[in-house]
Amino acid sequence: MEKTIAVLPGDGIGPEVTKAAIKVLNSIAMRYGHTFHWKHAEIGGAAVDKYEVPLPQETIDACEASDAILLGAVGGPKWDQNAAHMRPEKGLLNIRKHFDLFANIRPVKAVPALLGSSPLKEEIAKQVDMVIVRELTSGLYFGEPKQRSEDAAVDTLVYTRKEIERIVDTAFEMARNRRGKVTSVDKANVLETSKLWRQVVEERKQEYPDVEVEHMLVDSAAMKLITDPRAFDVIVTENMFGDILSDEASVITGSLGMLPSASVRSDGFGLYEPVHGSAPDIAGQNKANPSAAILSAAMMLKQSFGMHAEAGAIEAAVMSVMDDGYCTGDLSASGNKVVSTDRFVTKVIEELERELVSEHIMYSYV
Repeated sequence: MEKTIAVLPGDGIGPEVTKAAIKVLNSIAMRYGHTFHWKHAEIGGAAVDKYEVPLPQETIDACEASDAILLGAVGGPKWDQNAAHMRPEKGLLNIRKHFDLFANIRPVKAVPALLGSSPLKEEIAKQVDMVIVRELTSGLYFGEPKQRSEDAAVDTLVYTRKEIERIVDTAFEMARNRRGKVTSVDKANVLETSKLWRQVVEERKQEYPDVEVEHMLVDSAAMKLITDPRAFDVIVTENMFGDILSDEASVITGSLGMLPSASVRSDGFGLYEPVHGSAPDIAGQNKANPSAAILSAAMMLKQSFGMHAEAGAIEAAVMSVMDDGYCTGDLSASGNKVVSTDRFVTKVIEELERELVSEHIMYSYV
């Protein structure tokens, strides 16, 4: 299979972790007979410095000519004083809106090697396996008008029926392939948009009789994520609630450096990026944890390209390296073998080679 991938390294450690993901993908391509073409472009602060906008037309063109987007990270203190439209994060908001990437998918699953780093008890953390499906292109972040004066400010929260239906359907379809449960999170006791949200969920669930549905207020959901995260399978919610809850859930695994994410639209085209930030304090030091970027690349193979075996091989390789005690400095603990970014990537690729050799031997005896 031949695919073109737009690579947007971004800021801070973004270039390092995307480079790591590309190395792993090139290894996969060679061993599974695929061809990946790379189109590099700028976004965020790097784009502001070069083009004086956080999302230049050149980047949009590169993405439109590609089958998926792999992104590193955006932002940093260098651009903190920029006007709102010149902030690096604006590039990320704009690319989501331009490509209608309405569904943000964040898997939150226990990493066996990191259970000791979770703030939860190990017996609880080890059973965590959920996906948060967040509406990404509407809601409070995009509503108009936005107004600001010296003494007051206004943000507008808007959702249409169509916008709610498509994100809810995404969650239902995902639940069908998991444990068959959807938790819809809203604030229907206060917000009119949430009342519409809950109504639409009730209507759409008639099309999915095999999926269990529960409604939960966002404050209750925030508490339950800490007290009993095992109760969740697929969580679906609006933009701001999803932003907050997914960040809260991310600490359950013990490290942001392990969490991938996907932002996709109906035809499967998507943008894939690690959940962590740009970590400018360690940029360029070969210390960054590339796991989340590598696992985001695996999500890309699965979600956008249908390469399930290849994605599974990457996920298994990363977990195996972690199980062997190898990690970057952000995960250092007693007994761990702390290695550089480059060395960690090399270990993952070596593990991939071992997996494929073992697979070949197994099949040769079938």
